[in-house]
Amino acid sequence: MARKYFGTDGIRGKTNQLPMTAAMAMKVGMAAGAHFRRGDHRHRVVIGKDTRLSGYMIESAMVAGFTSVGMDVVLVGPMPTPAVAMLTHSMRADMGVMISASHNPYGDNGIKLFGPDGYKLSDADELAIEALIDGDIALAPSAEIGRARRVEDARGRYIHFAKSTFPSELRLDGMRIVVDCANGAAYQVAPSALWELGADVVAIGVEPNGKNINAGVGSTAPDLLRETVVASGAAIGIALDGDADRLIVVDETGRVVDGDQLMAVIASGWQRQGKLVGGALVTTVMSNLGLERHLAGQGIGMLRTQVGDRYVLEAMREKGINVGGEQSGHIILSDYATTGDGLVAALQVLGELVTAGAPASDFLHRFEPLPQLLKNVRFAGGKPLEADSVKSVIAEAEAELNGSGRLVIRPSGTEPVIRVMAEGDDRAQVERVVDRICDAVRAAA
Repeated sequence: MARKYFGTDGIRGKTNQLPMTAAMAMKVGMAAGAHFRRGDHRHRVVIGKDTRLSGYMIESAMVAGFTSVGMDVVLVGPMPTPAVAMLTHSMRADMGVMISASHNPYGDNGIKLFGPDGYKLSDADELAIEALIDGDIALAPSAEIGRARRVEDARGRYIHFAKSTFPSELRLDGMRIVVDCANGAAYQVAPSALWELGADVVAIGVEPNGKNINAGVGSTAPDLLRETVVASGAAIGIALDGDADRLIVVDETGRVVDGDQLMAVIASGWQRQGKLVGGALVTTVMSNLGLERHLAGQGIGMLRTQVGDRYVLEAMREKGINVGGEQSGHIILSDYATTGDGLVAALQVLGELVTAGAPASDFLHRFEPLPQLLKNVRFAGGKPLEADSVKSVIAEAEAELNGSGRLVIRPSGTEPVIRVMAEGDDRAQVERVVDRICDAVRAAA
C-alpha cells in the first residue's frame, strides 16, 4: 500500500505548504501520540529539532498535538537526529520526533519519527499513523492532557555518549580539526565533543540564524571546509549536514573523502580489531563499484539495498551486520546507534587515523573510484520510466555495460526528479550512456 504523507525519510516539504503546515504537524502529533499510547503508564515523547526558522512553529504545533491526546512531551531543542534517537531509548520514552529537513535549504522542513527502541518507524507504523491523520482522533479527557517540559542537559548527555564511542586509550591531543556543522543541529555538540577529547578545534558553520542552515556550508557544500582546512594547516576536516546524521571528510590537502571511502576505513579497522560482525558491509546501489572490489580484496562482503538509510538499516538488522551506510555519508554503526550518526562515525575515522599515525591524504583514500556519473532529470508529472521508449534505451545501456559497469535509475523519494547513474571502467562510455537515458526520459516526460 502506497504511503500518502511519509517518504523515504519521514514527512518532508516546503513549510506552510502541505504537508508541512502547522495544522498538519499538530495532526501528526495527535495521530502518532494516539498510535503509541499503549498501556496505562504516563506516555512520553522526546522532541528535538535543527536550527531552521520553521522549527519553532512545527515544534509548538506538535506539542499541542501530543499533549491533546494525553502524551507528555520532553523538549531537547536543537540536537542531532541520532541524539534524539538515543535519548528516546535512554529516557524510556514511547517515541521520539526529530523536526528537520536534513540537508535541504531552510525553507523546507520535515518530521522524522522514532519508536521506543530508537529506530525509525516501520512501514506498518507509518501506514497506521497516516490512517489516523485522515480520520477522527479521540482527545484525552481534560484531566489527562499531557504536560511539556524542557530538558536542559540533553546536549551534555549526547556529548558524553559520543565520546564514549571513541577508543578509551586514544586522545586527539595536538590534532587540529576543522569541523563544519552546517549552521545546523550539531553546532554546539560536535565542537565540544572534539575539544573535550583534546583536539585543537576550528569550528565553522556554527552561527545559525534560522535561515542559513546548509547555506554554503556542511556536507553538501564542502568548499569552505576545504579552504579552511588548507588555510589553517589542519590535519583533517569534518563536515556534518543540517541534522548531523551524515558525514563527509576533507584531508589536509583539501581533497574530499566521501562516504564510500569512510565506510572502507571503518570496516577495515573493525575487521582488524575483530569488531566487524557478519563479515560484510551494507550499502546502497549508489555506492561505487570500486568499494565493492576493494572490500572483496580484504575478504569483506558487500550487500546492496535500495537508496535510503532505512533500507540499509533493515538489511543490517536482518543479516546481523554492524556497519552500513551510503555514499552520501549516512554511516550507521549499530554497535552504538540506531540511525546514521555523523559525529560518531567521525570519531571512528579519527581513531583509525590516530592509530595509523599517517596523514589523512595517505590513509583515508582506500581505493580509486570507478568513473561514476549521476544526473537528475526533473519532470512535471506522469511516469516517464514506464514509457516503452525509455525502457528500450535502458535495456540497450545495460547490455553495453554488462561486465564492465553498472546502471542505476530511480525516481527520487523527496522531489520530482529521475536520478540516472552509471559507472564503469570507461568514463566516455559512462557519459554516453547517462546522456542517452536522460534524453529519453526528458522526451517521455
